[in-house]
Amino acid sequence: MTGPRPLPALADIIPYVPGEKPKGSGGYKLSSNENPLGCSPAARAAMIAAAGGLEIYPDGSAFELRSAIAEAYGLDRDRILVGAGSDEIFQLLGRAYLAPGDEIIQTEHGFLVYQLVAQQAGAHTISAPETELTMSVDAILERVTGRTRIVFLANPNNPTGTYLPFDEIQRLHAGLREDILLVLDGAYAEFVRRNDFSAGIELAGSAPNVLMTRTFSKIHGLASLRVGWGYGPASVIGALHKVRGPFNVSGPAQAAATAAIRDRKFLEASTDHNSTELARLTEALSALGYDVVPSVANFALVRFTSPAEAQAMDAHTRARGVVLRRLEAYGLPAALRVSVGTVAANDALIAAFEAFEQA
Repeated sequence: MTGPRPLPALADIIPYVPGEKPKGSGGYKLSSNENPLGCSPAARAAMIAAAGGLEIYPDGSAFELRSAIAEAYGLDRDRILVGAGSDEIFQLLGRAYLAPGDEIIQTEHGFLVYQLVAQQAGAHTISAPETELTMSVDAILERVTGRTRIVFLANPNNPTGTYLPFDEIQRLHAGLREDILLVLDGAYAEFVRRNDFSAGIELAGSAPNVLMTRTFSKIHGLASLRVGWGYGPASVIGALHKVRGPFNVSGPAQAAATAAIRDRKFLEASTDHNSTELARLTEALSALGYDVVPSVANFALVRFTSPAEAQAMDAHTRARGVVLRRLEAYGLPAALRVSVGTVAANDALIAAFEAFEQA
């Protein structure tokens, strides 16, 4: 008796493994790019208030949340889709646009979930090489075939922290056929302070084949509630509505996200903290002789001389209660990703690197 057999496309799938937590009490988790300031007090209060109606189904249209997002960014509410994290929106894209034998393109060190979405649909993932850990428009365009259906681009990219300026995004879009969907994943967009950067709202608002996604897990600090959103053409949003669950985002999550996006003070405090502490971490680790890749997100990629040195540093920091992100799954075995934490967490991280040098 072998029991029911899953779809053949699932045979080679390796489930996504999230960042680990410190063992026991205390310690610092710098492995998941979470907001070290927590979340907006207004968001927490809204979630608690919404918990008074847990027996009621949530608003399947997420009307209030979509209205708040539209107000914050000046968008058409009807072209906004809300999901259980941006991860769910990627899953919906796989259901709506990918069939066995199709292809997606992502960059060499792109977010692992894109490949999982393709595998679940029986589609193939084509990896475009990066240049100095930065996405290459030319490499992506060179890999477009007649089977290409979606190009996934995280901008800024996780785990490298690098980005493409808006003129390069425009060049990429101009080089794609209209039947290829360009997905601009802006999970870390709010952290970027560069004049040449755009998360892609303009393209998503004007092109028939561009979808921009965002998340409430990072800058808004609502990772536990799982809320994300997408903005794009009415045809794409309509297709995704056809494959999403009718109550895919809980009522407390919607209430918290609605309050969060309206709390500009918390958003500014989060970006200010990140800018200051990212610069401090980068300077301190670079001064110790480590290769820190310039980042515009809320994390930094630290490269070592070998995979063995990266593993040794990982073990060393863990022993001191500081958990970082190993990157073998991303094809970067000689690197660790460091999330920007609280001042105390960052102090502990710097001290751990200094102690490693002295060991």
